[in-house]
Amino acid sequence: MGMLRKGRLCGYQREMDGTTHPAKAPRGSIERSEIPDLVARVRSGERRAIASAITELERMSVFAPDLLKALQPHLGHGLVVGFTGPPGAGKSTLVNAVIAHARAAGQRIGVIAVDPSSPISGGAILGDRIRMTAALDDDSVFVRSLASRGYLGGLSPAAVRIVDAFDAAGFDLILLETVGTGQNEIDVAEVADVRVVISAPGLGDDIQAMKSGLLEIADILVVNKGDRPGAEQTMQQLAGALSIRAAIGVKPPVLKTTATTGEGVDALMQAVAGIGQRVAEQGTDARRRRRARYLIARAAADLVADRIKAGQGSQLDKLADAVLAGDLAPSDAAATLLKS
Repeated sequence: MGMLRKGRLCGYQREMDGTTHPAKAPRGSIERSEIPDLVARVRSGERRAIASAITELERMSVFAPDLLKALQPHLGHGLVVGFTGPPGAGKSTLVNAVIAHARAAGQRIGVIAVDPSSPISGGAILGDRIRMTAALDDDSVFVRSLASRGYLGGLSPAAVRIVDAFDAAGFDLILLETVGTGQNEIDVAEVADVRVVISAPGLGDDIQAMKSGLLEIADILVVNKGDRPGAEQTMQQLAGALSIRAAIGVKPPVLKTTATTGEGVDALMQAVAGIGQRVAEQGTDARRRRRARYLIARAAADLVADRIKAGQGSQLDKLADAVLAGDLAPSDAAATLLKS
């Protein structure tokens, strides 16, 4: 299992890829001259090199942009499968079952498990990784836990950079499990090639909440914990909720799994493979462009947030007073703030 350098997560609440801006970038553990050798070792599948590359990219060290650039010619091999859904749906357990199934088929797997951030250290709490027992003592599986760092969409930009490292390393499947925050957690739609939205019997109102967020991004809908009472009813609820997607076209399949026994995982993986084949026909450029758009959008949003924070003084108060007096529309006040 890949080494998790938890200590390196702490203290770096902000990124250096344009998404957010610390006063000083982490120095990193490699030198620029070492990047070609590191990339070659990553390409050969050397675990220590993969771990080093991921650490550089996660921390966004001063040499990480050069590393990302060096990785670009080697991307496009791996299929990125995102797993998301409400808390309690059993996402980690299902990912563990998917790992076991994929390994039985001889596939190499990289896993990014996005955990909630510790409110104290900012690091990942690591609850998801504990449940991924199929990755233990298997050199063909590399699991990296990653803190969400407060991103409401369930991902941080570091996750996309780690996807690139796994892709360059030649992993066949890159599994991306998001935090599980509910309907706002839709960033995975921009990052994953196949989006699996997971629910479970007994979640009740969460099915209703999914209609306004997660349901729209799903390529595959899964009712996990299918051995529990109410599983069939939950499947019917999801099938009924799909009526809101009538204008979109192809409706996603609704599948039932029991991750603890592996029941239904084969059907799930067949569905993933079918969608993955269609995605592959689009070409690698389209997939990489989608992830690049996500990074640009995140960077722009964070730059705007930084500008607003920088104006949290007399300027913002003056603009607020002008809005209250009716002299300025909120949109005009925002434009004024961004121009300053």
